[in-house]
Amino acid sequence: MRYWLSIFFIILIFSVKAQSGGEGAFAFLKLTNSAAVAGLGGINVSNYGQNSDFAFHNPALLSHETNKRIGLNYVNYFTDINFGYVSYAQKIDSKNTLAIGLHYVNYGTFTAANDVGTVTGEFTASDYALNLIWARDIFKNLRIGLNMKPIYSHLESYKSIAVATDAGISYRKDETGFSAGLTLKNIGFQIKPYYEQSREPLPFDLQAGVSKRLAHAPFRVHLTAHHLHKWNLLYEKPVEETDFMLTEDGETNSDDGLKLQNILDNAFRHTILAVEIIPAKSFYISVAYNQQRRQELRIYERGGAAGFSFGFGLNVKKFGFNFGRQTYHLAGGSNHFSLYLNLNEHSKSASPEKIAP
Repeated sequence: MRYWLSIFFIILIFSVKAQSGGEGAFAFLKLTNSAAVAGLGGINVSNYGQNSDFAFHNPALLSHETNKRIGLNYVNYFTDINFGYVSYAQKIDSKNTLAIGLHYVNYGTFTAANDVGTVTGEFTASDYALNLIWARDIFKNLRIGLNMKPIYSHLESYKSIAVATDAGISYRKDETGFSAGLTLKNIGFQIKPYYEQSREPLPFDLQAGVSKRLAHAPFRVHLTAHHLHKWNLLYEKPVEETDFMLTEDGETNSDDGLKLQNILDNAFRHTILAVEIIPAKSFYISVAYNQQRRQELRIYERGGAAGFSFGFGLNVKKFGFNFGRQTYHLAGGSNHFSLYLNLNEHSKSASPEKIAP
C-alpha cells in the first residue's frame, strides 16, 4: 500500500515541476468525449458510477462497477470536425481494474495550395491517443489511478509523436452520497516534434472537484475547479466590455472596484457548477455553467447561452444512452452522443446513487 502511494505522490511532484509552461501542442486532449461529462460542463473528476468514460477525466474513477462495460462516444463538432472515444473496462481482482480506450479526432479534408495560391490537391488531418488506464483501491473509500497515453498527430505532411500520463485520486462515501477527486492531466512530452529541435509542451492541467447527492431530494450537485496551477485566466478586454466602469472623461470610477471585479471574475473562471436531477431510478437530466467559456466566447451585447451545458441519460440493465450539448457562442455548440453496453451476464438497473449518467 505504501508502495503505490509513494509512486502516486512522486508523479504529483514531478508533474507540477515539469509542466509550468503554456498550453502547448495536442489541444485535442482537452476535448470532452462523454455526453455525460459534456452535460456537466465539460470537466468532471469526482462523479462516479457505471460509466467507464469517467476514467477519461480521472483514472481513479475506474471502479469495479465499470467491469465488462463498453463505451461508444461520438461528437458532431464544428464544420467537418468529428471526434469520439471508444473504451472497454475489465476488473482484474478485488483491488485492480483496467481499461483501454481510443480517442480520435478527424478534422476533415482540406484544399492544398502553394505559396502563390495555386491549388495542388487535398490533404487530411487527424489526432489519436491510446488510453491505457489502471486503477486500484488503497483504502476502503480511497482509490488511485493512472492513464498512459501514447499520442500520434498527423497534420498534412507534419507528424508528431508524444506520450502523456494522467494521475488521479478519488474518494467516495456511498452512505452520504459524497465524492471528491483530484487529477493531473497530460503530464508528458513530445518524442517526435512537428519540427526538428522545436518541442512543445503538452496542455497540462490540475483539476479537482466534489460531488454530493442530496439526502432528501433527487439532486446531485457538482463543483469542479480547473487550471489550479495557473491563477490568472484573464485576458485584455476590449474597451466596450469595461466602459461601464468609466466616467464621461474616460477615467475609472473606482480602481478598487475594478480590481475586485477582476479578482472575482478570475476566480470563477476556474470553476464549473453543475446540477443533476434524478427523477427516476435510471434517468437523469443535467445542467451546468462554465464561467471561463462564457466570458471568453460570448458576444458582449448578446451573451446568449454561451457557457451553459445540458444533458440527459437513460440506463436500463445492459444498455445506456446519454446526450449532452455544450453551447460555446451564438453560432452554436457541440452535440455529444454516448452509448454504453454492459456485457456482464447478470446486471441490475443502477441505483439513484450509482446511475451511469
